[in-house]
Amino acid sequence: MQIIAHGIDVVEIDRIHRDINAPGSVWISAVYSAEERGLADSGPLRYRFFAGRFAGKEAIAKALGTGFTGAITWQGIEILRSENGAPRVKLCGDALLQANGLGISNWLISITYSSQLAFASAIALGEPTI
Repeated sequence: MQIIAHGIDVVEIDRIHRDINAPGSVWISAVYSAEERGLADSGPLRYRFFAGRFAGKEAIAKALGTGFTGAITWQGIEILRSENGAPRVKLCGDALLQANGLGISNWLISITYSSQLAFASAIALGEPTI
């Protein structure tokens, strides 16, 4: 198994807080699946959780080489939890097709935080198709 691609992203936690709490906002349901929303921390850590997942989705889209263009959607990239609590990537739809086309079969993802920022790094692993 080889490293095929890498993506990294950083996001301000306050930006996510504002997006979630904007009057009439449907942002949270547009960006995160029901399963992701169900995993969210409560209280103030809720915004940190969503900021980390947002950065993770951006990092994965960058590793796919597409960003969020065409049919690659926010809902097509999920960041769930493995049994030990670590984040894990689940792709569907065109995001999965793009990954398969590149030979990506596994992901390593890391999410970390400062008091104001959420950072994510995604490494795509597999056997290159080129």
